[in-house]
Amino acid sequence: MSADTTLTGFVPSVDTQRAYRNALSNFATGVTVITTKTANGAIGMTANSFASVSLDPALVLWSLAKDSLRYAQFAPAAHFTIHVLRADQKDLAIAFSKRGDAFDLIDHEVNADGVICLHDCLARFECATDAVHPAGDHDIMVGRVLRAAIGEGTPLVFAQRDFGSFAPEA
Repeated sequence: MSADTTLTGFVPSVDTQRAYRNALSNFATGVTVITTKTANGAIGMTANSFASVSLDPALVLWSLAKDSLRYAQFAPAAHFTIHVLRADQKDLAIAFSKRGDAFDLIDHEVNADGVICLHDCLARFECATDAVHPAGDHDIMVGRVLRAAIGEGTPLVFAQRDFGSFAPEA
């Protein structure tokens, strides 16, 4: 077997953090907006760390950066809602990445748990926090899905530090 000459190897460390981030960015992810309620009102943020954990019980997860300006509001949340964005919702993703109160950009309502739910998205998962696991510079937020909804369209995708969309094979 010959050596692979198409890859450049490195050991992840503080000195190689940009290379590590670049390597991770080659894995395309969906884009979500996550909302919760706080003592000061609703707040939202953009995240691409969403994943399914279990079908029975219905569990999902997302990762919350400990250095996020919104960490203090999301870490203790008893409930949150994950909204999977469509390919035409890049501006919404960018808006929630910059400000936590971008609710003026989209129709929404407050659910039975007091959390804002966006009306227009590809899928929505209304969750109760099931567990929080410290994991390096992030917390893994595990949610028990209480209610889910599905829309139509194609997903917004994030890879190599840019947005795109998914096109299924014909």
